[in-house]
Amino acid sequence: MHETIAVHELLHRWWFAYDEGEFDAWEEMFTEDVWFTSRTDTGDHPFEEFIASDSRGRADVLDWQRRHRLACPYPLRHNGTNIHVTGHTDTEVSLSSYIHVTSVENRVPSPVASGIVRATARREGGVYRLAEVHVVLDTMEAVPFGER
Repeated sequence: MHETIAVHELLHRWWFAYDEGEFDAWEEMFTEDVWFTSRTDTGDHPFEEFIASDSRGRADVLDWQRRHRLACPYPLRHNGTNIHVTGHTDTEVSLSSYIHVTSVENRVPSPVASGIVRATARREGGVYRLAEVHVVLDTMEAVPFGER
C-alpha cells in the first residue's frame, strides 16, 4: 500500500508544481527516458496544435511543459481524481485517473478541460519518478453510452 500512496502523491505533486510553475521541481519527478503525450480525443480541436505533445526524454518533456505552462493562464488548476492502480511490477506502478482543469473568469473558477490521464511511475534510487504520462482531453460531443 505504501507504493500506491507514493505514486498517488507523485502525480498530485506534479500537477501542483505544474500549475504553480515550479520549474525547478519538475526534473526530479521524471525519469531520464520519460515519455509524455498530450492530445484531445477527437484530434481536431481548434487548439490541437497547442495541446498536442509527443515528447521523449526528460529534457524534451521539460522543455515542452515549460513552454506550454508559460503560454497558459494563471491561476490554472489541474485536479486529478479517481486515481487508481492499473498494474505493477517490481519497479513500476501504472495508474489511471480523471483530470478536471479550471481557470478563473469573472472571479469564479471556470471549467477549462477534462480528460483521462494514464501514467507509469518507476522506482529509481528509492523514489518513484514518472516514466510515462499520457493525457487525453475530452472534446467529443457526449452521446448515449451505447452509441459511442
